[in-house]
Amino acid sequence: MSTERIGVFGGTFDPPHIGHLILAAEAVSQLHLTRLFWVLTPTPPHKLDQPITPLEHRLAMLNLILEKDLQFELSTIEMDRADPHYAADTMFLLAEQHPEATLVLLIGGDSLRDLPTWHLAPNLVAACHEIGVMRRPGDAIDLEALEARLPGVQAKLRFMEAPLLDIASSEIRRRVHQGQAFRYYLPPDVYNYILDKRIYF
Repeated sequence: MSTERIGVFGGTFDPPHIGHLILAAEAVSQLHLTRLFWVLTPTPPHKLDQPITPLEHRLAMLNLILEKDLQFELSTIEMDRADPHYAADTMFLLAEQHPEATLVLLIGGDSLRDLPTWHLAPNLVAACHEIGVMRRPGDAIDLEALEARLPGVQAKLRFMEAPLLDIASSEIRRRVHQGQAFRYYLPPDVYNYILDKRIYF
């Protein structure tokens, strides 16, 4: 039986920043992952009304940081299929591709609270062997209420303690656009890419 434990970290990564890297590293360490797939979502169903940077730029920035860590890998599983891209479908496909592995979906505490509203939420829970939750200090989650709405979810939860990093891609985009400091929110290669390609200005 395989001892491979694969974390699944999805997002638009617009842009990928220091906070993403720290949370990913904590997931690998605390959840004992052997690999971590960064799943770049081309067109998130919940962001259809928001402007999103072209995929080519988000992919290029993500590749710049993933090549630095052998435990981090780009997954093209959502880029390789047509819209819409739902987490439940992605997890089912990954399970088919890696039938012997333990798949661990990584989400934030806020996403855990909203999980019952996700597309095909019961199917998503069924497709995950574990759900790694990136806790923030002070967040509160009613696990009994969550279990009542999604039976079986509580047994799959694995909580991580993540540093309090109030960094969001939307804040970085705003800072770039408004001419504010943003350099140290990003890995150097991503910072230089944004300057070179004049993204978000």
